[in-house]
Amino acid sequence: MESFKILIQKLPGNEDIALPRYMTGQAAGMDMFAAVTEDEIILPGQRKKIPTGIAIALPEGYEAQIRPRSGLALKNGLTLLNSPGTIDADYRGEIGLIVINHGEEPFVVQRGMRLAQMVVHKVLHVEWMETPALERTPRGDGGFGHT
Repeated sequence: MESFKILIQKLPGNEDIALPRYMTGQAAGMDMFAAVTEDEIILPGQRKKIPTGIAIALPEGYEAQIRPRSGLALKNGLTLLNSPGTIDADYRGEIGLIVINHGEEPFVVQRGMRLAQMVVHKVLHVEWMETPALERTPRGDGGFGHT
């Protein structure tokens, strides 16, 4: 599998927080860890911004997508709003996770807990070419529920 290096900074006070990492050899996403200073309780229906304690410097032409972890979604109803969240190549602040509890019980976020995934992608910028009509396809304008 192809790889490259990206600069990452652990923010002060987060030396104990693990860097994002792949949990299996063929994983697409790197698990990200909560950098809360004390347990955070997220009540059913509530959302909170959870710190990760890291900042990254993506190269131009790349983005990082922040996604929910499927196990937390299935077992606890925990997911991320604004999903997938996008970290742009020019952002240098701390990565935060906007977590919402869709479950029936309060959820406790603990320091170092695996809470989200990060996937890094190449990005292309689009140049629009306006046209009076588009090429026809068998689907046409069939939208939601079409197939």
